[in-house]
Amino acid sequence: MGRVSGRACIVTGAAQGIGRAIAEALLDEGADVCFADINADKVATVAAANEGRAKAGGGRVISAAVNVTDREQVRSMIAKTVEAFGKLDVKFNNAGVNKPMNFLDVTEDNWKFIMDINGLGCLIGMQEAAHQMIAQGTGGKIINTASIASRQGFDNVAPYCASKWAVVSLTQSGARDLAKHNITVTGFAPGVVATEMWDQVDQDLMEIGAAERPGQAMEEFSADILKGRVARPEDITGTTTFLAAKDSDYMTGQIVMIDGGMTLV
Repeated sequence: MGRVSGRACIVTGAAQGIGRAIAEALLDEGADVCFADINADKVATVAAANEGRAKAGGGRVISAAVNVTDREQVRSMIAKTVEAFGKLDVKFNNAGVNKPMNFLDVTEDNWKFIMDINGLGCLIGMQEAAHQMIAQGTGGKIINTASIASRQGFDNVAPYCASKWAVVSLTQSGARDLAKHNITVTGFAPGVVATEMWDQVDQDLMEIGAAERPGQAMEEFSADILKGRVARPEDITGTTTFLAAKDSDYMTGQIVMIDGGMTLV
């Protein structure tokens, strides 16, 4: 039996990167998993590609299209998961975006775009997951994706930093409010992870003049990592599966740093 066998899970932002790795690791440990993403076609393809993994682990897999800032779409995603798996035990609020801009150039549109998805999307995801878990009467786990940017501000990504600080605050607030329902709320904070998102950030930083060549931004951001290298998505999943499993039942309100020792707090 896997560590999360029989647990019904949702992972948003699961079409690629960290989200996909989280969801696949849950399947390996026996969970039923809904891969959710705003990119409907891509997430459906990814979920279909994981049917063999799900069968091998003893779980099931489905996909759902969702805009995490749209409450009705979030409710529909949860309803689809409950219809397929009978319940919701674990909800990963992982979907997120970044769009670097130099600090003095940050616009209202840039701010709203990032804060809506990373901040409001997290809040809605927490609320709607909690409503389902409370209705079930079985408790549950809500797990949020923060970042090293939730612990330290960076000049070219100020709205992203603010949004991830918001995730930390929401995690603490949710933990306090939902404890009476036996729902724990935790989070994790990755550092520099080699994903498609970082590839785009790298390109964006060159476009705003914050980097001169491909790969420069990642090299500079990762120079102080004590482990001596950037993370791969699979470096994150040991912790995320732990947070979804019974092993972490006595944890709530905490953010676990997974950055190779880049930010010591």
